[in-house]
Amino acid sequence: MISTTTATKDLEKKEAVLQDTLAGYNRVIVAFSGGIDSTLVLKEALNVLGKENVLAVVANSELFTDEEFDKAVALAKDLDATVMGTDLAYLTNEEIANNTAKSWYYQKQMFFNRLEDIRREKGYDIVLDGTIMDDNDDYRPGLVAKKEAGVVSPLQTADLYKTDVRLLAKKVGLSNWNKVASCSVSSRFPYNTKIDLDSIAEVMNSEKFLRSLGCSNARVRFHGDVARIEVPKDEIQFIFENKDVIDEKLTSFGFKFVSVDLAGFRSGRMNTTLTAEELAVSNG
Repeated sequence: MISTTTATKDLEKKEAVLQDTLAGYNRVIVAFSGGIDSTLVLKEALNVLGKENVLAVVANSELFTDEEFDKAVALAKDLDATVMGTDLAYLTNEEIANNTAKSWYYQKQMFFNRLEDIRREKGYDIVLDGTIMDDNDDYRPGLVAKKEAGVVSPLQTADLYKTDVRLLAKKVGLSNWNKVASCSVSSRFPYNTKIDLDSIAEVMNSEKFLRSLGCSNARVRFHGDVARIEVPKDEIQFIFENKDVIDEKLTSFGFKFVSVDLAGFRSGRMNTTLTAEELAVSNG
């Protein structure tokens, strides 16, 4: 068993590597989502390089809620960062609109290309993102786009995992150190399913309603007329206790049937439908 003292020293070493990595640049752009990982990158970059040398860029699009965008901008400002918003029209890309197995790659490619344009225009050294070590163990075709764009992931350079990030974020006083991860709404749709603004609205409105009831981490998976609700297992009973009001509300948003996944919430559930060949191609 690792002692508390050893774990603390290990975290301190990782933070030192992170700070040394950031100190190697003069001016940086941080791809900022408002999640814990990019927030830690932004906080450390501000501490090491100073406000005048750091730009937080937040992207808004059809695949993320305006609420998430607004919260990310507000959080960056709370950290006293210079923040810039940019709009992306993901659904203009056919791969993304049809939610193919490579749609994640094209989303990230569009995002990082925009950040690279901003970097060149404004004279920054590099674009940084919040990719962590855990991301190497999941289906992440976006990592290929990140590599192609030359984006640097300082949390990976410092060998930081999600547990490390939360501990370090708490240590440096970040308010969102235990924030639940969010994700592009395209993850709610089966692969090779056409995504449009109406179906996105059904999902977003449904998830917003479930959050308003107190669900900590709700996903509404889109299966045509059917909404499949995923919540942590200890909240499934709550869904059943409120089934009538949930059914009424979600059908008012456009679904005809509402179901509950008895296996509970699991990030990346839709990826289980991909074949080995699709995974290989999509990961480059």
